[in-house]
Amino acid sequence: MAKIDLELLQMVLERNAVDARLTARILSDLQEEIRLEKLEAEEREPPVKKKYVFLASDPEGVLDGKELVGWVVQIPADQSEYTVEERIFDAACEYNRSKKGRRDPAKTLGEACERVPAKIFRERKIWVKNKEAAYLLATSNALPSASELRPREE
Repeated sequence: MAKIDLELLQMVLERNAVDARLTARILSDLQEEIRLEKLEAEEREPPVKKKYVFLASDPEGVLDGKELVGWVVQIPADQSEYTVEERIFDAACEYNRSKKGRRDPAKTLGEACERVPAKIFRERKIWVKNKEAAYLLATSNALPSASELRPREE
């Protein structure tokens, strides 16, 4: 909804010779809508913090017991996944050449994901979705049958 000062709206309505009673009705309706909007905003629950988790298909159990972390990135669909590291390295090099980068350079891929501004990544058509490392969770990639599932607690 566009934000406009009610006094400005009143002045415009009066300038255009709108009936004073109609102007008063319009302004009171708008004030009521604004009041209701504020009440709704106060009643909303705060957003829940979310955390990214990788799910890796591991039916052979190769990753079982290993604790791995990583980052979630996006690239254009028509680009190869094998260029992700190169793009991040390129963005980190540009960041390290900047004034801020010279003062606090990124030396690892993790530091690059945390420190390099999104604008530099965007120029290389890569979007880092989480600045902090997320846990990689290995899964067997199979769903249990209905008899193996626990009954729902109610």
